[in-house]
Amino acid sequence: MTIHFQSFLLFHNTHKRRRNLPSYSSIIFRFTLFMFCAVSLSMGLSSCGQVQYGEKDQSNFSNTSPRSCAGQYHAKYITGDFAGYASLEHFIDKMVKKHGFDREYLLGLFSQARRKNWTLSYLAKSDQTLKGKPAAGGWDRYRAKFLDERHIDAGVDFARRHRDGLQRATRQYGVPEEYILGILAVETTFGSYVGSHRVLDALTTLSFDYARRGDYFRDELENFLLMSRDEGMDPGKPVGSFAGAMGLSQFMPSSFLQWAVDFNGDGRRDLWNAEDAIGSVANYLAQHGWQPGQPVITPLSTKKTVDLEPGIEPRYSLADLQQAGLHPSGPCTPGEPLSLLLLRYQNHDQYLIGHPNFYTITRYNHSIYYAMAVRELGQAIKRRLQSEAISYSGKSNQ
Repeated sequence: MTIHFQSFLLFHNTHKRRRNLPSYSSIIFRFTLFMFCAVSLSMGLSSCGQVQYGEKDQSNFSNTSPRSCAGQYHAKYITGDFAGYASLEHFIDKMVKKHGFDREYLLGLFSQARRKNWTLSYLAKSDQTLKGKPAAGGWDRYRAKFLDERHIDAGVDFARRHRDGLQRATRQYGVPEEYILGILAVETTFGSYVGSHRVLDALTTLSFDYARRGDYFRDELENFLLMSRDEGMDPGKPVGSFAGAMGLSQFMPSSFLQWAVDFNGDGRRDLWNAEDAIGSVANYLAQHGWQPGQPVITPLSTKKTVDLEPGIEPRYSLADLQQAGLHPSGPCTPGEPLSLLLLRYQNHDQYLIGHPNFYTITRYNHSIYYAMAVRELGQAIKRRLQSEAISYSGKSNQ
């Protein structure tokens, strides 16, 4: 557009200096100018982007060439469950101005969105639940959901089928296979259940009908539309959790944009593909501070009441724990910040040190029990694989 605009200025200034042109020449000039402007205008049109060049408030595009959007959506106004939502109209204005989306495409897309009343009812009940100290037996109950034969067998089968991808992810990102397996097991049992809610429906509902976290979900909806356009994906097709998490690894759209990788080299990031999910989980942990070769937890022993407050945040030194009567069962690196973890069994409590790698796992899901389930399930799958390898080796040597 710059070269064309400069050419127009040169042509126009020449015309201004030649005021006494014969009428015939004037007609020729005007016809040429009209054709020039028509060609220039046609070069700026796009099926998805509506870019207004030369305006003061220009969009911040990562690519100056507008990209096309997948899916046949088109409407003059919003119909359906979200008709009349002024906040959605404002959101569409933002997507058009900031990212160059076609307005009628978005009006058509959101006319297809459906309000998820079940999700709103569920979250309303959850918001009323008071969070306090974990109840006695809480870890027993949580652990039982994942540490069972179904999850372990599925993990062994998945590890066999994707051995090369797992090994490559460990080499490239430094994250042991068992922690990748543990996350995929807890999140979706290796893709056996990735959710049944359309991501468009989930995010639209939570963006405009869930006031407590509406800002967060509107950001995720924005990222979902960008993700869909970047990957050539019809935004009306993907399904995921009731909150909009996607694929085997259950990434939210913001996480997808930042940490999903094309690990199988097919030119697309697809978290419903096992290999891409493996690489993306490993990349996520690596980018959040995973330290190869370092411990995750260390059990603690104590003979008195513990006065320190347990929690996820790494805020204690080894000396702090020792002064409180907590003694690690193994060596610990002095100087690194540590978390004090509490697991509540039915008949007793257990304290552990959470090392920086444990904190890294909690960046995936902000829960001590979640991170512990990931670790224990990953270790169980690893032990089963090792046992089978030893058994196979013994039989082959007979």
